[in-house]
Amino acid sequence: MSIKDTDIVGALEAYLDVYPEEESSLREPLELVRGGGGFADRYNYRMHVTVGGLLVRDASQVLVIEHLSYGITLQPGGHTEPYDTSLIAAAVREVTEETGVDPASIRVSSLVPAYVEYGRVPARPHKGEPEHYHLDFGFAMTTENGDIGTLQASEITGATWLGLAEAEARIGSRMARAVREPA
Repeated sequence: MSIKDTDIVGALEAYLDVYPEEESSLREPLELVRGGGGFADRYNYRMHVTVGGLLVRDASQVLVIEHLSYGITLQPGGHTEPYDTSLIAAAVREVTEETGVDPASIRVSSLVPAYVEYGRVPARPHKGEPEHYHLDFGFAMTTENGDIGTLQASEITGATWLGLAEAEARIGSRMARAVREPA
């Protein structure tokens, strides 16, 4: 069963219950999704959902990747697929696909997203993509060993574990939420 707009609304509402101060920045995408339109479909160029994983090891290190297309450091993540059954399952899949971390070693810390971001994505004519918007859900996860395996070379150029301060300096304050989320 694929991810439905009602699943996306539920995740957004749960997030806003925890972080009500972010309601104004998420009002527009929430209204879009409430109206329906298949927002888990990556080819919906009004807006579509992406997912990420804030994977923490030893309560102090966060897994980051070097994104090939964007040329920046990010948390692992990407688009949902038609066969994904939930936003969380999609986030775990993306982490493991990109970094080769064993999915059996990953534990989701909370069913509520650690962050939700809404932002414009510039057109990428070489991929046939017009300008559009992403609604990105990130979930806090933990691992005990989290060995990096075979990287998804078509999407990333590297993966490494960084201390929280360095990860925040490169990516932003959402990294701290991954460490603070209850196990």
